[in-house]
Amino acid sequence: MDKLKILVVDDEARMRKLVKDFLIKSNFDVVEAEDGQKALDIFFENQNDISLIILDVMMPKMDGWQVCREVRAYSKVPIIMLTAKTEERDELQGFELGVDEYIGKPFSPKILVARVDAILRRTTQVSSDDILEAGGIVINKAAHSVQIDGKEIELSFKEFELLTYFIENKGIALSREKILNNVWNYDYFGDARTIDTHVKKLRGKMGDKGELIKTIWGMGYKFEE
Repeated sequence: MDKLKILVVDDEARMRKLVKDFLIKSNFDVVEAEDGQKALDIFFENQNDISLIILDVMMPKMDGWQVCREVRAYSKVPIIMLTAKTEERDELQGFELGVDEYIGKPFSPKILVARVDAILRRTTQVSSDDILEAGGIVINKAAHSVQIDGKEIELSFKEFELLTYFIENKGIALSREKILNNVWNYDYFGDARTIDTHVKKLRGKMGDKGELIKTIWGMGYKFEE
């Protein structure tokens, strides 16, 4: 099996080497970019081959936010943002732009690789006949696509995972903690409002079907036909 290719974007050469070395040890192929503009050039030349992007926020020429906007206009490739900023509004901005994971510096390279593994495991190793249906919603986990009443809707990686988790557990009240641990696939120590932000965006994209995601006040959410 060919190695999965990851684009690492950071203006600090030492940081790129650190991340690259750990990824290579985990059997990934790595391409690098030292600024946002070069990252876009590489991505659009190789977008069918790149499985995930690790993207720093503060860079010359074009920052990570702008790179994310440009990529998201054309692709749903998973994006992990690296940043020294720890303020809540920066984290929420990242999720609003369709970032899949948000890791503050300094970080453990081993944890970064574990999160890369978790995302790629879910995007590259699903059964081709894994179809979920509920309330006029059809999820094709292999194609990573969602149709509502026969019409396809565009979801970010995390929105897709969230909706899939809701439907797989339809009729069950799910706490925010349980959602974080299962959808984000790690113990999340940030603000639980991360989930509320994603649910709000997901409901908006689902139109009338967004009402199937019920709010359980003081606890979390439940998908109910």
